[in-house]
Formats: sequence, structure tokens, C-alpha cells
Amino acid sequence: MDLSVVIPTYKEGKNISKLVFKLHDAIRDFSNDYEIIIVDGGSEDGTAENAQSAGAKVFVQRNPGYGNALKEGFGAARGDYIITMDGDLSHDPVVIRDLWKSRNKSDIVIASRYIKNGSADMPYFRKFLSLALNKFFTYFLSIPVKDISSGFRLYKASSIKSMNITGQNFDVLQEILVRAYSDGYSVSEIPFRYRPREHGQSKLRLIKFGMSYLKSFLRLWLLRNSVESVDYDSRAYYSRIPLQRFWQRKRHGIITGMLDKNDDIIDIGCGTSKIIQDLPDAVACDISMGRLRYLQQNNKLLVCGDVRALPFKDNTFDTVIFSNVIEHVPRCGSILSEINRILRAGGTLIVATPDYGKITWRVVEHVYDIVKLRGGYKQEHISQYDLPSLNKILKESGFQIIEREYICNSELVVKAMKNV
Repeated sequence: MDLSVVIPTYKEGKNISKLVFKLHDAIRDFSNDYEIIIVDGGSEDGTAENAQSAGAKVFVQRNPGYGNALKEGFGAARGDYIITMDGDLSHDPVVIRDLWKSRNKSDIVIASRYIKNGSADMPYFRKFLSLALNKFFTYFLSIPVKDISSGFRLYKASSIKSMNITGQNFDVLQEILVRAYSDGYSVSEIPFRYRPREHGQSKLRLIKFGMSYLKSFLRLWLLRNSVESVDYDSRAYYSRIPLQRFWQRKRHGIITGMLDKNDDIIDIGCGTSKIIQDLPDAVACDISMGRLRYLQQNNKLLVCGDVRALPFKDNTFDTVIFSNVIEHVPRCGSILSEINRILRAGGTLIVATPDYGKITWRVVEHVYDIVKLRGGYKQEHISQYDLPSLNKILKESGFQIIEREYICNSELVVKAMKNV
């Protein structure tokens, strides 16, 4: 099935028939393989009966709240794409044609009131509150979207159904976008004009709505700024924390300065760092599909692989970047031997890792752990190296260090050559 339209409703008996008939007219311009799903919250004004008579499927909502209605609708939807919208005619069904045309632009397409050519016909105070909450959330959650609270959206079903959504109320709209960016999915916006409902009163209570958003903010902020967010490494380069921003840029400068960009390069355990993003012709190799999904915006050579058994032939690459990975895997020479295998004779390996022999690193790690509310990688550093121990394991694996630099006398970056 091409498309499912999911509409949460409550007491929309005077609007729903007109909306469903308009949806039929709009959708039949591009597909005859679709369904309209109404998730009704126990209306007693004929909403369910009127929707069913107009040709929609009706489900009685099991758990209260807008977020639960959406989740139940997603679960029932059979389409490859899912559009969500309000049931009060404030979302013009004609806009569905534009959403459908934009379906290949990104995993989520938002009909936005606040981008160029978008608008909102609503009372001044409500518009002010909506704009204020949007700016607050998008800024502090680092989400590059203008209308984070619009519920008029198109989703790729495979994307939205893969998310572990927990929100039960209107804050689910922000959670979905936070999880989308955290899982490496792409988001875009198209303009639309929001209009007042035709009949009835809004079920939205502004103060309750705003408080619900603010209560959910800390939960979403922790998710957005944890290492679970696949663009964590990418955003660190532009961090609002001066030390983190400096550190990332210093590492970027050192590692890229050690490269010959004409070489065949692979970055193993690349994450979403600015380093791999600035090497579009290099192979990006990571165990996380989410991180690779994020990188496809800039990089084309993407490989999901495990450093313990790399899916490459012997002598394939001139340079391997292994930045801030070795401390995350058990101390084992076989990993470096596997890297040695895919390197050509005389090839180079660039390794970056904290130097636990430096007191400065231990201080920095402790301070950073506090500042980031334990959102960093500290707990995942299962192997700790200093210069002598790193040099020893490199030698045992067939490498000779030829260059080394430090970041703030704390993080060690070495360039090692494969023995001929």
C-alpha cells in the first residue's frame, strides 16, 4: 500500500466527514492504494460514525493522549508512507499532494508554518507561545527545523516504526524529531498555511500544553546530548562548550594534517565525525547503521563492518584512520593485526586515544563527565593506554610510530607505518 493517513480525533463530528471526503479527492490525484485511519478518543458526537460513513477506518483509542493516538495509528498503518494531520480542517488536505511530491527528499517531511511562504492564522498569544516554544526547543536541542510542533507530517513508515517512542501527549512531536536526528534519519520542511478550525473548539489548553513541553525538555535534552545520538560526534565540532569545540577542531587539524588525501583512505569506527565528513572519497566504516545513515548526506562509500573481521581484501588501503576507537575495544593485538592486513606495504595507521599516563587527561575526563551530565564516552573506555603501552602493542602488530602529537597534553595522536 502506498499511503496511510493517520488522524487522531476527539469530538470532531462536524468536521470529520468533510475532511475525509477532501482527503479522498486529494489523494486520488496520485494514488488509488491508500487508507485513511481515524484514531478516536471516545467521541460521543458521531465522529466515529461520520468518519466510517465517509470511507475511513476507525479505531477506538485504547490509551489516552495525543501521543498514544499517534502510536496506535502508526501500529495500524499498512502504507509505505504515513501522513499525520489534525481532524479539525486546520490542515488543508490539498497540502498532502505537496507532501507526497517531497517524499524522496527525506525520511520525515514537515508541513511548516514558520518557513518562507508558510503562515499561521491563529490568535496572537497562541502564535507567540508556539513560536517561543519552537525557538526554545530547536535551539537547545540542536534541531535544524523551524516548526518542531507541527503535527502535519509525512513519514517513511520504515523510519517511524523503528523508533522507540515513549511520549504520550503533544510532546511526542518533539520526541519524534529528536529520535529521528539521534537515529540518523533526515528531516525537511515544506510551507503550508495553518487555518482556524471550521467547527467546535480546540482541545488544546495553552498553559497545560506549554508545561507539558517544558517537563519533557530535560528528558529530550539528555537523549539529544548522549552518545546514543548518532550525530553526537558531528555536533561536537560545533559544540557550545568551548573546551569540547577546541578539542574536536584540534584533533581534526592534527589527523587531516597527517593525511595524503590522494591515498586510498578508510576511517574505521568513523562515527559521524567532521573528519570523515571532510573526506568524501574515503571509505566510512562503522558498526552502527544509524551513523552510516547519517553520513550518507556527505559520504557515498559506506560500509557496516566490525574491526575484528573487516570485509576487505588484503592490501586494499594506503591509510587507516583509527581515531578514538582503540580504547572502546578489548586490548587485543589481533585487532591491529586485522588493520595491518588491509594496509598496503608502507601504509600508515593513524591512531588517536586518550593518554591515561597523563594527569591532565584524567582531570579533563572528570570535568567533562560532570559538564556533560555523564553524556560522554567515559564509561565506554574499557582499555586504557599511555604512550609506552600503545607503542608496544603497535610494534607487536607490525607498526612503527613515525610521528606523534598531543591535544592539551592529554590525547595522544600517532602516525605509524606498516613494516615492509
